[in-house]
Amino acid sequence: MNNYRRLLNYIKPLWLPLLLSFVFMVIYSLLTSAVAFLVKPALDDIFLQKNEMMLKLLPLALVTLYLVKGAANYLQAYFIGYVGNRIVTNIREEVFFHLQTLPLSFFTEHASGTLTARVIYDIAMIRRSVSSVVAGLLKDVITALGLIGVLFYRDWKLALISLIILPLLFMPIIKYSRRLRRFSRKGLSQVAEISSFLQETFSGIRIIKAFTMEEYNRREFTRINERLFDLMIKRLRVKALTAPISETFGGLAAAAVIWYGGSQVISGHTTPGSFFSFMTALFMLYGPIRSLNRSNNQVQEALAAGTRVFQLLDTRSEITDAPEAVDLPPFSRRIRYENVFFSYKKDEPVLQGVSLTIDKGETVALVGRSGSGKSTLVNLLPRFYDPRSGKITIDDFDLRQVTQESLRRQIAIVSQQTILFNDTIRRNICYGRTDISEAEMIAAARSANAHEFISALPQGYDTIIGENGIRLSGGQQQRLSIARALLKNSPILILDEATSSLDTESEREVQEAITRLMSSRTTLVIAHRLSTITHADRIAVLADGRIIELGTHAELLARGGEYAHLYRIQFASNAKAGRQTPEN
Repeated sequence: MNNYRRLLNYIKPLWLPLLLSFVFMVIYSLLTSAVAFLVKPALDDIFLQKNEMMLKLLPLALVTLYLVKGAANYLQAYFIGYVGNRIVTNIREEVFFHLQTLPLSFFTEHASGTLTARVIYDIAMIRRSVSSVVAGLLKDVITALGLIGVLFYRDWKLALISLIILPLLFMPIIKYSRRLRRFSRKGLSQVAEISSFLQETFSGIRIIKAFTMEEYNRREFTRINERLFDLMIKRLRVKALTAPISETFGGLAAAAVIWYGGSQVISGHTTPGSFFSFMTALFMLYGPIRSLNRSNNQVQEALAAGTRVFQLLDTRSEITDAPEAVDLPPFSRRIRYENVFFSYKKDEPVLQGVSLTIDKGETVALVGRSGSGKSTLVNLLPRFYDPRSGKITIDDFDLRQVTQESLRRQIAIVSQQTILFNDTIRRNICYGRTDISEAEMIAAARSANAHEFISALPQGYDTIIGENGIRLSGGQQQRLSIARALLKNSPILILDEATSSLDTESEREVQEAITRLMSSRTTLVIAHRLSTITHADRIAVLADGRIIELGTHAELLARGGEYAHLYRIQFASNAKAGRQTPEN
Protein backbone atom coordinates (compact mmCIF):
# COMPACT_ATOMS: atom_id res chain seq x y z
CA MET A 1 0.00 0.00 0.00
CA ASN A 2 2.94 2.30 0.63
CA ASN A 3 3.96 1.98 -3.03
CA TYR A 4 0.41 2.60 -4.21
CA ARG A 5 0.19 5.67 -2.00
CA ARG A 6 3.41 6.88 -3.60
CA LEU A 7 1.85 6.39 -7.03
CA LEU A 8 -1.24 8.30 -5.96
CA ASN A 9 0.94 11.19 -4.70
CA TYR A 10 1.77 11.95 -8.34
CA ILE A 11 -1.92 12.65 -8.95
CA LYS A 12 -2.16 15.64 -6.60
CA PRO A 13 -0.83 18.29 -9.06
CA LEU A 14 -3.32 17.00 -11.65
CA TRP A 15 -6.42 17.51 -9.54
CA LEU A 16 -8.37 19.51 -12.15
CA PRO A 17 -8.41 16.96 -15.01
CA LEU A 18 -8.90 14.24 -12.39
CA LEU A 19 -11.91 16.12 -10.97
CA LEU A 20 -13.40 16.53 -14.46
CA SER A 21 -12.88 12.85 -15.10
CA PHE A 22 -14.56 12.02 -11.80
CA VAL A 23 -17.56 14.21 -12.67
CA PHE A 24 -18.05 12.47 -16.01
CA MET A 25 -17.55 9.08 -14.33
CA VAL A 26 -20.40 9.88 -11.95
CA ILE A 27 -22.63 10.92 -14.88
CA TYR A 28 -21.72 7.75 -16.80
CA SER A 29 -22.28 5.48 -13.81
CA LEU A 30 -25.63 7.02 -12.85
CA LEU A 31 -26.85 6.75 -16.44
CA THR A 32 -25.80 3.09 -16.46
CA SER A 33 -27.96 2.55 -13.38
CA ALA A 34 -30.81 4.44 -15.09
CA VAL A 35 -30.86 1.83 -17.88
CA ALA A 36 -31.86 -0.80 -15.32
CA PHE A 37 -34.36 1.62 -13.78
CA LEU A 38 -36.16 2.07 -17.14
CA VAL A 39 -36.86 -1.65 -17.49
CA LYS A 40 -39.90 -1.45 -15.17
CA PRO A 41 -41.83 1.23 -17.11
CA ALA A 42 -40.87 -0.51 -20.35
CA LEU A 43 -42.42 -3.78 -19.24
CA ASP A 44 -45.32 -2.58 -17.09
CA ASP A 45 -46.44 0.53 -19.03
CA ILE A 46 -45.73 -0.55 -22.59
CA PHE A 47 -46.02 -4.33 -22.75
CA LEU A 48 -48.57 -4.94 -20.01
CA GLN A 49 -50.66 -1.73 -19.92
CA LYS A 50 -50.08 -0.89 -23.64
CA ASN A 51 -49.51 2.82 -22.89
CA GLU A 52 -48.89 4.53 -26.28
CA MET A 53 -47.45 7.70 -24.73
CA MET A 54 -44.81 5.70 -22.89
CA LEU A 55 -44.09 3.87 -26.17
CA LYS A 56 -43.15 7.23 -27.70
CA LEU A 57 -41.31 8.67 -24.69
CA LEU A 58 -39.25 5.68 -23.56
CA PRO A 59 -37.31 5.08 -26.83
CA LEU A 60 -36.57 8.81 -27.02
CA ALA A 61 -35.42 8.82 -23.41
CA LEU A 62 -33.28 5.75 -24.05
CA VAL A 63 -31.58 7.27 -27.11
CA THR A 64 -30.90 10.51 -25.20
CA LEU A 65 -29.58 8.54 -22.25
CA TYR A 66 -27.12 6.58 -24.40
CA LEU A 67 -25.93 9.71 -26.23
CA VAL A 68 -25.19 11.50 -22.96
CA LYS A 69 -23.70 8.33 -21.51
CA GLY A 70 -21.39 7.92 -24.53
CA ALA A 71 -20.23 11.54 -24.31
CA ALA A 72 -19.60 11.17 -20.57
CA ASN A 73 -17.66 7.95 -21.17
CA TYR A 74 -15.47 9.63 -23.81
CA LEU A 75 -14.72 12.66 -21.63
CA GLN A 76 -13.93 10.63 -18.50
CA ALA A 77 -11.66 8.33 -20.56
CA TYR A 78 -9.85 11.34 -22.09
CA PHE A 79 -9.26 13.15 -18.81
CA ILE A 80 -8.17 10.06 -16.86
CA GLY A 81 -5.96 9.03 -19.79
CA TYR A 82 -4.35 12.47 -19.71
CA VAL A 83 -3.73 12.10 -15.97
CA GLY A 84 -2.25 8.61 -16.39
CA ASN A 85 0.09 9.53 -19.23
CA ARG A 86 1.18 12.75 -17.50
CA ILE A 87 1.97 10.86 -14.29
CA VAL A 88 4.00 8.22 -16.08
CA THR A 89 5.86 10.84 -18.13
CA ASN A 90 6.77 12.59 -14.87
CA ILE A 91 7.87 9.31 -13.24
CA ARG A 92 10.00 8.36 -16.24
CA GLU A 93 11.70 11.77 -16.21
CA GLU A 94 12.23 11.56 -12.45
CA VAL A 95 13.78 8.10 -12.74
CA PHE A 96 16.04 9.19 -15.62
CA PHE A 97 17.15 12.36 -13.83
CA HIS A 98 17.78 10.37 -10.64
CA LEU A 99 19.83 7.72 -12.46
CA GLN A 100 22.17 10.42 -13.71
CA THR A 101 22.91 11.44 -10.12
CA LEU A 102 24.02 7.95 -9.08
CA PRO A 103 27.74 7.12 -8.86
CA LEU A 104 29.69 4.99 -11.32
CA SER A 105 29.66 2.14 -8.80
CA PHE A 106 25.89 1.80 -9.29
CA PHE A 107 26.27 1.34 -13.05
CA THR A 108 29.06 -1.21 -12.65
CA GLU A 109 26.70 -3.29 -10.47
CA HIS A 110 23.61 -3.01 -12.73
CA ALA A 111 23.47 -4.00 -16.39
CA SER A 112 22.41 -1.17 -18.69
CA GLY A 113 19.78 -3.41 -20.30
CA THR A 114 18.18 -4.03 -16.90
CA LEU A 115 18.01 -0.31 -16.17
CA THR A 116 16.58 0.34 -19.63
CA ALA A 117 13.84 -2.23 -19.02
CA ARG A 118 12.90 -0.53 -15.76
CA VAL A 119 12.64 2.88 -17.38
CA ILE A 120 10.60 1.58 -20.34
CA TYR A 121 8.65 -1.58 -19.47
CA ASP A 122 8.10 -1.17 -15.74
CA ILE A 123 6.91 2.41 -16.05
CA ALA A 124 4.72 1.46 -19.04
CA MET A 125 2.97 -1.06 -16.80
CA ILE A 126 2.43 1.64 -14.20
CA ARG A 127 0.91 3.85 -16.92
CA ARG A 128 -1.65 1.22 -17.84
CA SER A 129 -2.65 0.86 -14.22
CA VAL A 130 -2.77 4.53 -13.34
CA SER A 131 -4.80 5.53 -16.41
CA SER A 132 -7.12 2.55 -16.75
CA VAL A 133 -7.26 1.14 -13.22
CA VAL A 134 -7.94 4.43 -11.43
CA ALA A 135 -10.66 5.21 -13.98
CA GLY A 136 -12.02 1.68 -13.81
CA LEU A 137 -12.06 1.52 -10.04
CA LEU A 138 -13.92 4.81 -9.64
CA LYS A 139 -16.31 4.10 -12.48
CA ASP A 140 -17.04 0.56 -11.34
CA VAL A 141 -17.52 1.53 -7.70
CA ILE A 142 -19.92 4.37 -8.59
CA THR A 143 -21.80 2.16 -11.07
CA ALA A 144 -22.05 -0.63 -8.50
CA LEU A 145 -23.38 1.77 -5.84
CA GLY A 146 -25.97 3.14 -8.29
CA LEU A 147 -27.12 -0.36 -9.25
CA ILE A 148 -27.30 -1.43 -5.59
CA GLY A 149 -29.51 1.61 -5.03
CA VAL A 150 -31.83 0.39 -7.81
CA LEU A 151 -31.90 -3.09 -6.22
CA PHE A 152 -32.99 -1.76 -2.83
CA TYR A 153 -35.49 0.63 -4.41
CA ARG A 154 -37.16 -2.19 -6.34
CA ASP A 155 -37.10 -4.89 -3.64
CA TRP A 156 -35.05 -4.61 -0.47
CA LYS A 157 -35.59 -8.27 0.49
CA LEU A 158 -34.27 -9.51 -2.86
CA ALA A 159 -31.43 -7.01 -2.56
CA LEU A 160 -30.40 -8.46 0.81
CA ILE A 161 -30.42 -12.00 -0.62
CA SER A 162 -28.17 -10.87 -3.47
CA LEU A 163 -25.78 -8.95 -1.26
CA ILE A 164 -25.28 -11.88 1.13
CA ILE A 165 -23.49 -13.64 -1.73
CA LEU A 166 -21.75 -10.47 -2.96
CA PRO A 167 -18.72 -10.73 -0.59
CA LEU A 168 -17.95 -14.14 -2.10
CA LEU A 169 -17.41 -12.42 -5.46
CA PHE A 170 -14.42 -10.60 -3.97
CA MET A 171 -12.80 -13.78 -2.68
CA PRO A 172 -10.52 -14.17 -5.76
CA ILE A 173 -9.23 -10.63 -5.20
CA ILE A 174 -8.16 -11.45 -1.66
CA LYS A 175 -6.92 -14.97 -2.41
CA TYR A 176 -4.78 -14.37 -5.49
CA SER A 177 -3.51 -10.79 -5.16
CA ARG A 178 -0.22 -11.62 -3.45
CA ARG A 179 0.61 -14.51 -5.79
CA LEU A 180 -0.15 -12.39 -8.84
CA ARG A 181 2.09 -9.58 -7.60
CA ARG A 182 4.92 -12.06 -6.97
CA PHE A 183 4.67 -13.57 -10.47
CA SER A 184 4.46 -10.10 -12.01
CA ARG A 185 7.59 -8.96 -10.18
CA LYS A 186 9.52 -12.06 -11.32
CA GLY A 187 8.23 -11.59 -14.86
CA LEU A 188 9.47 -7.99 -14.97
CA SER A 189 12.89 -9.12 -13.72
CA GLN A 190 12.99 -11.69 -16.51
CA VAL A 191 12.03 -9.07 -19.12
CA ALA A 192 14.93 -6.97 -17.82
CA GLU A 193 17.28 -9.94 -18.22
CA ILE A 194 16.13 -10.43 -21.82
CA SER A 195 16.61 -6.70 -22.49
CA SER A 196 20.13 -6.86 -21.08
CA PHE A 197 20.95 -9.97 -23.12
CA LEU A 198 19.68 -8.37 -26.33
CA GLN A 199 21.68 -5.21 -25.74
CA GLU A 200 24.86 -7.20 -25.16
CA THR A 201 24.16 -9.32 -28.26
CA PHE A 202 23.53 -6.39 -30.59
CA SER A 203 26.49 -4.36 -29.33
CA GLY A 204 28.80 -7.39 -29.49
CA ILE A 205 27.51 -8.92 -32.72
CA ARG A 206 30.91 -8.57 -34.41
CA ILE A 207 32.61 -10.67 -31.73
CA ILE A 208 29.74 -13.18 -31.67
CA LYS A 209 30.12 -13.77 -35.40
CA ALA A 210 33.91 -13.81 -35.24
CA PHE A 211 33.86 -16.54 -32.57
CA THR A 212 30.92 -18.38 -34.23
CA MET A 213 28.88 -18.16 -31.03
CA GLU A 214 25.49 -17.83 -32.72
CA GLU A 215 24.36 -21.29 -31.61
CA TYR A 216 25.42 -20.65 -28.02
CA ASN A 217 23.54 -17.34 -28.03
CA ARG A 218 20.46 -19.07 -29.43
CA ARG A 219 20.54 -21.57 -26.56
CA GLU A 220 21.02 -18.83 -23.98
CA PHE A 221 18.20 -16.73 -25.39
CA THR A 222 15.90 -19.75 -25.51
CA ARG A 223 16.69 -20.52 -21.88
CA ILE A 224 15.84 -17.06 -20.53
CA ASN A 225 12.91 -16.63 -22.93
CA GLU A 226 11.38 -19.98 -21.85
CA ARG A 227 11.80 -18.96 -18.21
CA LEU A 228 9.77 -15.83 -18.98
CA PHE A 229 7.17 -18.01 -20.71
CA ASP A 230 6.84 -20.20 -17.59
CA LEU A 231 6.32 -17.13 -15.40
CA MET A 232 3.74 -15.71 -17.81
CA ILE A 233 1.82 -19.01 -17.77
CA LYS A 234 1.80 -19.06 -13.97
CA ARG A 235 0.51 -15.50 -13.95
CA LEU A 236 -2.05 -16.40 -16.60
CA ARG A 237 -3.38 -19.28 -14.48
CA VAL A 238 -3.92 -16.98 -11.52
CA LYS A 239 -5.59 -14.27 -13.63
CA ALA A 240 -7.76 -16.79 -15.48
CA LEU A 241 -9.12 -18.26 -12.23
CA THR A 242 -10.59 -15.03 -10.91
CA ALA A 243 -13.37 -14.59 -13.50
CA PRO A 244 -14.80 -18.17 -13.33
CA ILE A 245 -14.87 -18.12 -9.55
CA SER A 246 -16.64 -14.77 -9.49
CA GLU A 247 -19.14 -15.85 -12.14
CA THR A 248 -19.92 -19.10 -10.28
CA PHE A 249 -20.87 -17.20 -7.15
CA GLY A 250 -22.75 -14.71 -9.33
CA GLY A 251 -24.75 -17.59 -10.83
CA LEU A 252 -25.65 -18.78 -7.33
CA ALA A 253 -26.95 -15.33 -6.47
CA ALA A 254 -28.94 -15.11 -9.72
CA ALA A 255 -30.49 -18.54 -9.14
CA ALA A 256 -31.56 -17.57 -5.61
CA VAL A 257 -33.04 -14.30 -6.82
CA ILE A 258 -34.95 -15.96 -9.71
CA TRP A 259 -36.39 -18.59 -7.36
CA TYR A 260 -37.48 -16.10 -4.72
CA GLY A 261 -38.46 -13.24 -7.06
CA GLY A 262 -40.35 -15.54 -9.41
CA SER A 263 -42.44 -16.82 -6.53
CA GLN A 264 -43.18 -13.21 -5.56
CA VAL A 265 -44.43 -12.41 -9.08
CA ILE A 266 -46.54 -15.58 -9.21
CA SER A 267 -48.09 -14.79 -5.83
CA GLY A 268 -48.84 -11.20 -6.97
CA HIS A 269 -46.63 -9.46 -4.41
CA THR A 270 -44.64 -7.69 -7.16
CA THR A 271 -45.03 -6.85 -10.85
CA PRO A 272 -43.06 -8.44 -13.69
CA GLY A 273 -41.65 -5.00 -14.49
CA SER A 274 -40.27 -4.52 -10.99
CA PHE A 275 -38.80 -8.02 -10.99
CA PHE A 276 -37.12 -7.67 -14.40
CA SER A 277 -35.87 -4.20 -13.48
CA PHE A 278 -34.33 -5.79 -10.40
CA MET A 279 -32.85 -8.65 -12.45
CA THR A 280 -31.44 -6.22 -14.99
CA ALA A 281 -29.75 -4.20 -12.24
CA LEU A 282 -28.44 -7.41 -10.66
CA PHE A 283 -26.94 -8.76 -13.86
CA MET A 284 -25.49 -5.34 -14.67
CA LEU A 285 -23.95 -5.29 -11.18
CA TYR A 286 -21.82 -8.34 -11.92
CA GLY A 287 -20.12 -6.43 -14.75
CA PRO A 288 -18.50 -3.83 -12.45
CA ILE A 289 -17.60 -6.58 -9.97
CA ARG A 290 -15.84 -8.63 -12.66
CA SER A 291 -14.16 -5.43 -13.80
CA LEU A 292 -12.98 -4.82 -10.23
CA ASN A 293 -11.36 -8.25 -10.32
CA ARG A 294 -9.58 -7.34 -13.57
CA SER A 295 -8.59 -3.98 -12.13
CA ASN A 296 -7.13 -5.76 -9.12
CA ASN A 297 -4.99 -7.89 -11.44
CA GLN A 298 -3.67 -4.74 -13.08
CA VAL A 299 -3.13 -3.12 -9.66
CA GLN A 300 -0.96 -6.07 -8.58
CA GLU A 301 1.08 -5.84 -11.78
CA ALA A 302 1.45 -2.08 -11.26
CA LEU A 303 2.54 -2.58 -7.66
CA ALA A 304 5.16 -5.10 -8.78
CA ALA A 305 6.42 -2.61 -11.39
CA GLY A 306 6.15 0.27 -8.91
CA THR A 307 8.25 -1.63 -6.38
CA ARG A 308 11.08 -1.98 -8.91
CA VAL A 309 10.80 1.66 -10.03
CA PHE A 310 10.76 3.00 -6.47
CA GLN A 311 13.80 0.85 -5.64
CA LEU A 312 15.66 2.95 -8.20
CA LEU A 313 14.27 6.22 -6.86
CA ASP A 314 15.16 5.19 -3.29
CA THR A 315 18.77 4.40 -4.23
CA ARG A 316 20.88 7.15 -2.72
CA SER A 317 24.07 8.35 -4.29
CA GLU A 318 27.24 8.12 -2.25
CA ILE A 319 28.59 11.09 -4.22
CA THR A 320 26.61 14.19 -3.26
CA ASP A 321 27.33 17.87 -2.84
CA ALA A 322 27.88 18.83 0.78
CA PRO A 323 25.28 21.30 2.16
CA GLU A 324 27.95 23.99 2.41
CA ALA A 325 29.63 23.12 -0.93
CA VAL A 326 31.04 26.07 -2.88
CA ASP A 327 31.96 26.53 -6.55
CA LEU A 328 35.57 25.64 -7.27
CA PRO A 329 37.46 28.74 -8.43
CA PRO A 330 39.47 28.50 -11.68
CA PHE A 331 42.39 26.11 -11.21
CA SER A 332 45.59 28.06 -10.53
CA ARG A 333 48.18 26.16 -8.43
CA ARG A 334 48.21 22.41 -7.76
CA ILE A 335 46.36 19.11 -7.40
CA ARG A 336 47.21 17.10 -4.31
CA TYR A 337 46.43 13.51 -3.29
CA GLU A 338 47.00 13.20 0.47
CA ASN A 339 47.33 9.68 1.94
CA VAL A 340 44.43 8.37 -0.16
CA PHE A 341 42.95 4.93 0.56
CA PHE A 342 40.22 3.42 -1.60
CA SER A 343 38.50 0.07 -2.15
CA TYR A 344 35.53 -0.97 -4.27
CA LYS A 345 34.75 -3.82 -1.88
CA LYS A 346 35.48 -4.17 1.80
CA ASP A 347 38.82 -5.82 2.60
CA GLU A 348 39.96 -5.51 -1.05
CA PRO A 349 42.11 -2.33 -1.08
CA VAL A 350 42.82 -0.76 -4.47
CA LEU A 351 44.73 2.34 -3.32
CA GLN A 352 46.79 2.30 -0.13
CA GLY A 353 48.09 5.59 1.19
CA VAL A 354 48.75 7.31 -2.14
CA SER A 355 50.21 10.82 -1.92
CA LEU A 356 51.00 12.83 -5.04
CA THR A 357 51.27 16.52 -5.89
CA ILE A 358 50.78 17.79 -9.46
CA ASP A 359 51.61 21.42 -10.18
CA LYS A 360 49.71 23.54 -12.68
CA GLY A 361 50.95 22.97 -16.24
CA GLU A 362 52.71 19.72 -15.31
CA THR A 363 52.24 16.42 -17.15
CA VAL A 364 52.31 13.39 -14.85
CA ALA A 365 52.10 9.89 -16.30
CA LEU A 366 50.79 6.91 -14.33
CA VAL A 367 52.18 3.50 -15.26
CA GLY A 368 52.05 0.06 -13.73
CA ARG A 369 50.81 -3.44 -14.27
CA SER A 370 47.11 -4.18 -14.76
CA GLY A 371 45.21 -3.76 -11.49
CA SER A 372 47.80 -1.50 -9.89
CA GLY A 373 45.24 1.31 -9.34
CA LYS A 374 46.02 3.76 -12.17
CA SER A 375 42.46 4.22 -13.45
CA THR A 376 41.06 4.35 -9.94
CA LEU A 377 43.49 7.13 -9.05
CA VAL A 378 42.34 9.37 -11.91
CA ASN A 379 38.65 8.47 -11.43
CA LEU A 380 38.83 9.95 -7.95
CA LEU A 381 39.77 13.36 -9.35
CA PRO A 382 36.37 14.16 -11.00
CA ARG A 383 34.71 12.54 -7.95
CA PHE A 384 33.36 9.53 -9.79
CA TYR A 385 34.24 7.90 -6.45
CA ASP A 386 35.28 9.28 -3.07
CA PRO A 387 38.32 8.09 -1.09
CA ARG A 388 37.62 5.85 1.88
CA SER A 389 40.14 7.93 3.79
CA GLY A 390 42.57 10.72 3.02
CA LYS A 391 41.62 13.58 0.73
CA ILE A 392 42.18 15.12 -2.69
CA THR A 393 42.48 18.87 -3.07
CA ILE A 394 42.64 21.34 -5.93
CA ASP A 395 44.22 24.64 -4.86
CA ASP A 396 43.67 23.52 -1.23
CA PHE A 397 39.92 22.99 -1.80
CA ASP A 398 38.86 19.52 -0.63
CA LEU A 399 36.90 18.01 -3.55
CA ARG A 400 34.13 16.97 -1.14
CA GLN A 401 33.57 20.62 -0.22
CA VAL A 402 33.05 21.93 -3.77
CA THR A 403 30.11 21.35 -6.13
CA GLN A 404 30.46 18.48 -8.58
CA GLU A 405 29.43 20.68 -11.49
CA SER A 406 32.11 23.30 -10.86
CA LEU A 407 34.72 20.57 -10.36
CA ARG A 408 33.92 18.59 -13.51
CA ARG A 409 33.66 21.76 -15.56
CA GLN A 410 37.44 22.11 -15.09
CA ILE A 411 38.32 18.54 -16.12
CA ALA A 412 38.32 17.03 -19.62
CA ILE A 413 38.69 13.30 -20.22
CA VAL A 414 39.88 11.38 -23.27
CA SER A 415 39.78 7.64 -22.66
CA GLN A 416 40.62 4.46 -24.52
CA GLN A 417 36.92 3.63 -24.67
CA THR A 418 35.62 6.47 -26.83
CA ILE A 419 32.06 7.47 -25.97
CA LEU A 420 30.17 8.93 -28.93
CA PHE A 421 26.45 9.29 -29.55
CA ASN A 422 24.22 8.22 -32.43
CA ASP A 423 24.02 11.74 -33.75
CA THR A 424 25.82 14.06 -36.14
CA ILE A 425 29.54 14.76 -35.96
CA ARG A 426 28.66 18.39 -35.24
CA ARG A 427 26.63 17.54 -32.14
CA ASN A 428 29.22 15.07 -30.88
CA ILE A 429 32.02 17.62 -31.11
CA CYS A 430 29.92 20.40 -29.57
CA TYR A 431 28.44 18.11 -26.89
CA GLY A 432 27.50 20.19 -23.86
CA ARG A 433 28.35 23.49 -25.57
CA THR A 434 25.49 25.44 -27.15
CA ASP A 435 27.57 28.63 -27.39
CA ILE A 436 30.10 27.32 -29.93
CA SER A 437 30.30 28.97 -33.35
CA GLU A 438 30.90 27.11 -36.62
CA ALA A 439 34.40 28.57 -36.85
CA GLU A 440 35.31 27.43 -33.32
CA MET A 441 34.04 23.91 -34.01
CA ILE A 442 36.04 23.62 -37.24
CA ALA A 443 39.15 25.01 -35.50
CA ALA A 444 38.83 22.32 -32.82
CA ALA A 445 38.40 19.64 -35.49
CA ARG A 446 41.51 20.90 -37.33
CA SER A 447 43.55 20.83 -34.12
CA ALA A 448 42.35 17.25 -33.52
CA ASN A 449 43.40 16.23 -37.07
CA ALA A 450 39.74 15.46 -37.78
CA HIS A 451 38.64 18.15 -40.26
CA GLU A 452 40.11 16.40 -43.30
CA PHE A 453 38.28 13.09 -42.87
CA ILE A 454 35.08 14.86 -41.79
CA SER A 455 35.08 17.00 -44.95
CA ALA A 456 35.44 13.86 -47.07
CA LEU A 457 32.19 12.41 -45.68
CA PRO A 458 29.02 12.86 -47.80
CA GLN A 459 27.26 15.08 -45.26
CA GLY A 460 30.41 16.47 -43.65
CA TYR A 461 29.77 17.66 -40.10
CA ASP A 462 26.10 16.65 -40.43
CA THR A 463 26.98 12.97 -40.95
CA ILE A 464 25.26 10.57 -38.51
CA ILE A 465 28.01 8.37 -37.06
CA GLY A 466 25.90 5.52 -35.63
CA GLU A 467 25.74 4.06 -32.15
CA ASN A 468 29.01 4.83 -30.33
CA GLY A 469 30.50 6.04 -33.63
CA ILE A 470 30.40 2.59 -35.24
CA ARG A 471 30.57 4.07 -38.77
CA LEU A 472 34.00 5.57 -38.05
CA SER A 473 37.39 3.95 -37.52
CA GLY A 474 38.95 3.82 -34.08
CA GLY A 475 41.35 6.66 -34.90
CA GLN A 476 38.53 8.83 -36.27
CA GLN A 477 36.44 8.22 -33.17
CA GLN A 478 39.34 9.19 -30.94
CA ARG A 479 39.99 12.39 -32.87
CA LEU A 480 36.34 13.44 -32.43
CA SER A 481 36.74 12.79 -28.73
CA ILE A 482 39.83 15.01 -28.68
CA ALA A 483 38.01 17.77 -30.60
CA ARG A 484 35.24 17.62 -28.00
CA ALA A 485 37.81 17.94 -25.21
CA LEU A 486 39.45 20.88 -26.99
CA LEU A 487 36.12 22.72 -27.13
CA LYS A 488 35.50 22.07 -23.46
CA ASN A 489 38.77 23.94 -22.86
CA SER A 490 39.24 22.66 -19.32
CA PRO A 491 42.52 23.42 -17.49
CA ILE A 492 42.88 19.83 -16.24
CA LEU A 493 43.13 16.93 -18.69
CA ILE A 494 42.92 13.17 -18.05
CA LEU A 495 44.21 10.86 -20.80
CA ASP A 496 43.32 7.25 -20.07
CA GLU A 497 45.33 5.07 -22.50
CA ALA A 498 43.97 7.21 -25.33
CA THR A 499 46.12 5.61 -28.08
CA SER A 500 46.58 2.03 -26.82
CA SER A 501 44.11 0.43 -29.25
CA LEU A 502 45.15 2.26 -32.43
CA ASP A 503 47.30 1.23 -35.36
CA THR A 504 50.59 3.04 -35.99
CA GLU A 505 49.24 5.58 -38.52
CA SER A 506 46.17 6.40 -36.47
CA GLU A 507 48.29 6.62 -33.33
CA ARG A 508 50.58 9.17 -34.99
CA GLU A 509 47.68 11.43 -35.98
CA VAL A 510 45.96 11.05 -32.61
CA GLN A 511 49.21 11.66 -30.76
CA GLU A 512 49.71 14.91 -32.67
CA ALA A 513 46.20 15.97 -31.68
CA ILE A 514 46.81 14.97 -28.07
CA THR A 515 50.02 17.03 -27.99
CA ARG A 516 48.04 20.10 -29.04
CA LEU A 517 45.36 19.27 -26.48
CA MET A 518 47.93 18.98 -23.68
CA SER A 519 49.44 22.36 -24.46
CA SER A 520 49.20 24.68 -21.43
CA ARG A 521 47.09 22.14 -19.52
CA THR A 522 47.74 20.12 -16.39
CA THR A 523 47.63 16.53 -17.57
CA LEU A 524 47.38 13.11 -15.95
CA VAL A 525 48.24 10.36 -18.42
CA ILE A 526 47.57 6.65 -17.98
CA ALA A 527 49.88 4.98 -20.45
CA HIS A 528 50.10 1.42 -21.67
CA ARG A 529 52.78 2.17 -24.26
CA LEU A 530 55.64 3.65 -22.28
CA SER A 531 57.08 5.12 -25.49
CA THR A 532 54.26 7.71 -25.48
CA ILE A 533 55.15 9.21 -22.08
CA THR A 534 58.93 9.47 -22.20
CA HIS A 535 58.68 13.29 -22.28
CA ALA A 536 56.30 13.57 -19.30
CA ASP A 537 57.50 15.92 -16.54
CA ARG A 538 57.22 13.06 -14.06
CA ILE A 539 56.23 9.41 -14.16
CA ALA A 540 54.55 7.72 -11.18
CA VAL A 541 54.88 3.93 -11.07
CA LEU A 542 52.08 2.12 -9.20
CA ALA A 543 52.07 -1.39 -7.80
CA ASP A 544 49.48 -2.92 -5.44
CA GLY A 545 47.79 0.44 -4.97
CA ARG A 546 50.96 2.32 -3.96
CA ILE A 547 53.32 4.70 -5.75
CA ILE A 548 56.60 2.84 -5.63
CA GLU A 549 58.63 5.08 -7.97
CA LEU A 550 58.42 8.72 -9.03
CA GLY A 551 60.69 10.64 -11.39
CA THR A 552 61.46 11.48 -15.01
CA HIS A 553 61.88 8.84 -17.70
CA ALA A 554 65.67 9.11 -17.55
CA GLU A 555 65.78 9.03 -13.75
CA LEU A 556 63.61 5.93 -13.52
CA LEU A 557 65.60 4.08 -16.17
CA ALA A 558 68.82 4.94 -14.33
CA ARG A 559 67.31 3.66 -11.07
CA GLY A 560 66.81 0.20 -12.58
CA GLY A 561 63.58 -0.50 -10.70
CA GLU A 562 60.04 -1.48 -11.74
CA TYR A 563 59.78 1.16 -14.48
CA ALA A 564 63.06 0.07 -16.05
CA HIS A 565 61.86 -3.55 -15.92
CA LEU A 566 58.55 -2.67 -17.65
CA TYR A 567 60.39 -0.59 -20.22
CA ARG A 568 62.80 -3.41 -21.06
CA ILE A 569 59.88 -5.83 -21.50
CA GLN A 570 58.17 -3.46 -23.93
CA PHE A 571 61.45 -2.71 -25.73
CA ALA A 572 61.94 -6.45 -26.31
CA SER A 573 58.34 -6.84 -27.51
CA ASN A 574 58.67 -3.89 -29.87
CA ALA A 575 61.95 -5.22 -31.23
CA LYS A 576 60.32 -8.55 -32.04
CA ALA A 577 57.42 -6.77 -33.73
CA GLY A 578 59.81 -4.56 -35.68
CA ARG A 579 58.59 -1.32 -34.06
CA GLN A 580 60.79 1.61 -33.16
CA THR A 581 61.39 2.52 -29.51
CA PRO A 582 62.46 6.07 -28.59
CA GLU A 583 65.90 6.68 -27.25
CA ASN A 584 66.39 6.93 -23.50
